[in-house]
Amino acid sequence: MSTTTGTATEKITAPDSVSAAESVSVPGPGPAPSSVTSAASVPHDASQSGVRRVPSAAARLRWAVRRLPHLLLRGATKSVAIVALLLLWETAPRLGLVDRIFLPPFSGVARAWWELASGGQLADNARASLVRSFSGFGLAVAVAVPLGLLIGWYRPVADILGPLLEVFRNTAALALLPVFVLLLGIGETSKISIVVYACTWPILLNTISAVRNVDPTLLKLAKSMNLSAPRLFQKVILPSSVPVMFTGIRLAGSVSILVLVAAEMIGAKAGLGYLINASQYNFAIPQMYAGIITISAIGVAFNQFLVAVERRLSSWRVPVGG
Repeated sequence: MSTTTGTATEKITAPDSVSAAESVSVPGPGPAPSSVTSAASVPHDASQSGVRRVPSAAARLRWAVRRLPHLLLRGATKSVAIVALLLLWETAPRLGLVDRIFLPPFSGVARAWWELASGGQLADNARASLVRSFSGFGLAVAVAVPLGLLIGWYRPVADILGPLLEVFRNTAALALLPVFVLLLGIGETSKISIVVYACTWPILLNTISAVRNVDPTLLKLAKSMNLSAPRLFQKVILPSSVPVMFTGIRLAGSVSILVLVAAEMIGAKAGLGYLINASQYNFAIPQMYAGIITISAIGVAFNQFLVAVERRLSSWRVPVGG
């Protein structure tokens, strides 16, 4: 038996606890008693420092209430110009500033829009236009994005296709509409084809520009890490090209609707362009403006959808000022 005196340490574990343990020092005849350390005395937040706390429903509600005035002010700021335009549209015909036969008040246009919507005529024409527009837009994205990446990345391909691209990019899509109708007929094929042609150029040119204008510092840094060409393209070129590429995609989204409306005015039996053209011929002016408003609303909604997709794909970017 050792003759040295010390402290006897006893470990006591709580019965209902998994990790809480108390180290109790029992004083002996030695010099000074050791400190008593208890895991139960550690704050709960400190023991859970590695766990992400989920806010409760009450906390989320309080946060939403605090954010409500800011959101209302932001919404009012963004909508003030639209409200002013609608008020001007409503009052100008009633005050005789413009002929209300050719520009009826907004309330009359809204009434005509509701009649078209409740009768199903607006939905049928909008569906026909959306199918044509989205089909042409999707085909243009599927063709123009890979081709733009290829032309921007490989200089020999750009040298071969460059002169041909310069010829067609300066030819307006609507100028070729009679050619598409003559070659493909007045059916769905010609309408979708003209949308594909019109949407290809904004996407293609912006994609080429995006690839060629990647930050050289990023390229040098990636090459210094001995990345292979496919990995360099995947990790550097493609992510850096997304913002500029989506600028062209958003332009193509608006072009797809505008060009389609013009195409539907020739030989179409359904669509928003057909609705506007037929309303003009029948002198149903409120219905004509109702079709124009519907096209504008679809364009805004589609653009917001593309903005959301762009934010999702370019979430790596640091916000300005942040």
